[in-house]
Amino acid sequence: MPTIAIVGAGSGLGLSIARVFGRNGFSVALVARTQKTLDGLAAELREAGIEAAGFAADVTDRPSLVAAFARIKERFGQVDVLEYSPAPKTFTDSMIAPLDATVENLQPELDYYLYGGLTAAKQVLPEMLERGAGTLLFTTGGSSLEVLAGPPEFGNIAVATAALRAYVLKLTQVLAGTGVYAAHVPIFARIGSGGPETRADTIAELYWDVYTKREGIEHPYDIR
Repeated sequence: MPTIAIVGAGSGLGLSIARVFGRNGFSVALVARTQKTLDGLAAELREAGIEAAGFAADVTDRPSLVAAFARIKERFGQVDVLEYSPAPKTFTDSMIAPLDATVENLQPELDYYLYGGLTAAKQVLPEMLERGAGTLLFTTGGSSLEVLAGPPEFGNIAVATAALRAYVLKLTQVLAGTGVYAAHVPIFARIGSGGPETRADTIAELYWDVYTKREGIEHPYDIR
């Protein structure tokens, strides 16, 4: 049975992606900060007939993320799909306008998005390259693709997510011809804030489409 590891799993998009892949025969490894929350999500998936388990880690604590992937390998074996989509606790706690940006307040966002994504990828890429198969999907907000999207207070988040986007795009260059596929999914929507098009279950279908078609590098979800 193939396995998807969802880093940044929560009750919204992460759970919906887990359901989509689980319905299609995947086991699901959920990674987020709080084990109790993960256990609840995994139980919900198991009730739906999907094999799932949670592995607590903080993406800003790289050793804990490495350890989580070691536990995933012990439980499920190889990871066939990595989906990376950590969400900040609250945007208002972390938003910094450009004039207020400093090395010190940009660093946490780089840790969260770029270095967390890089660390997660490094846990699965060697074996994917050895097998000649695997998929890596990285999710960010729309300002990673269009820096002027959103208010200027998104400055530090835009810088960090744009850095993650740049990593993914350069990664695709070296993965060409290896059998390993990587893609970036920027979301121009506040999930759950409006009609059906903003619902996590609707957006999650895009991930299965990207996974199965394996075409293109960027797949914006844009409802503007």
